[in-house]
Amino acid sequence: MNIHEYQAKALLRQYGAPVSDGRVVTKAEEAKTAAGELEGPLWVVKAQIHAGGRGKGSFKEASAGEKGGVRLAKSVEEAADETAKMLGRTLVTHQTGPAGKQVNRIYIEDGSGIDRELYLALLVDRVTSRISFVVSTEGGMDIEEVAANTPEKILSFSVDPATGIQGFHGRRVAFALGLEGKQVKQCVALINTLYQIFVEKDAEMLEINPLIVTDEGDLKCLDCKMGFDGNAIYRHADIAALRDETEEDPKELAASKFDLNYIALDGEIGCMVNGAGLAMATMDIIKLYGAEPANFLDVGGGATKEKVTEAFKIITSDQNVKGILVNIFGGIMRCDVIAEGVIAAVKEVGLEVPLVVRLEGTNVEKGKEIINNSGLSVIAADDLSDAAEKIVKAVKG
Repeated sequence: MNIHEYQAKALLRQYGAPVSDGRVVTKAEEAKTAAGELEGPLWVVKAQIHAGGRGKGSFKEASAGEKGGVRLAKSVEEAADETAKMLGRTLVTHQTGPAGKQVNRIYIEDGSGIDRELYLALLVDRVTSRISFVVSTEGGMDIEEVAANTPEKILSFSVDPATGIQGFHGRRVAFALGLEGKQVKQCVALINTLYQIFVEKDAEMLEINPLIVTDEGDLKCLDCKMGFDGNAIYRHADIAALRDETEEDPKELAASKFDLNYIALDGEIGCMVNGAGLAMATMDIIKLYGAEPANFLDVGGGATKEKVTEAFKIITSDQNVKGILVNIFGGIMRCDVIAEGVIAAVKEVGLEVPLVVRLEGTNVEKGKEIINNSGLSVIAADDLSDAAEKIVKAVKG
């Protein structure tokens, strides 16, 4: 689960990390009052969406020379004007894709004098199964670009969970970033704070980009992105309360409410599978036969008829889907339950695209009988290869 910049900074502030003062607004008429509560003389007006690259992004139907999603204002009135220009419009960045995201919140923040911009992030390293730090002197840039062009400017190291965070970790970061004097002490304190947040809140990613050295020589978190482990949110009511459902894919949101593992993709063949490994294999073989999967969808081993029905409805709600492949290997999951769910869903939402069903395992004959007697125009498949070949052929003609 991701949260907005202003929410992440509120969390940083709660733990004592250095951030600028700011106010969030959802209505243009609130902007002047919010900006007036800040000291100035420089205000930063930031569009709040769950995507990076806001400063370099552009609004749909933007006028010539219009700024991106992060703008500077030199007066309260100008800050309010820039807020009004961005609210309700669609911001497109390299992370949103061409569809962009609608700006429903604006964060107005005190400006900062910047001497240097640095990069600092924490994430879960799947290779070492540890929390890792990634730091670079090249702040304000996409870290992927830095890694591709100047990898020597990136320091990455993990923290041994047996010892936890130690002072030398902070000093290692400080020296890598070329900090000196009081900045080293500030860096050690910040590293300890960020690690504490990461562990206590079950975070998956915490990125400060840029971490700046101000013109007064102090460290400050100028921007922040945070993501949390969705499987641990039940432990953190305060984090769950920060969820912005308007930023999430409606299909993924609907799937989460029925405990379905669903991820939307860009292809044309919808997949309904039980088991993550089988789902990955199904997507792979679809690509092998020359098409692209429209989603990852694992209904799980104990899915009910109602859950299968909802899964089918989610797949068919995707307008990019030109065909559907149901691939079920019945172990704990029974093939007749899947068949009943598919029939119920088709009767409820209709079937306007080709549907290929491959069933194998527990109660497979009963499942096939239900499908065959349903009167639906369903293409039967004997195995996974046969199923993939048939759905790709049906979609591509």
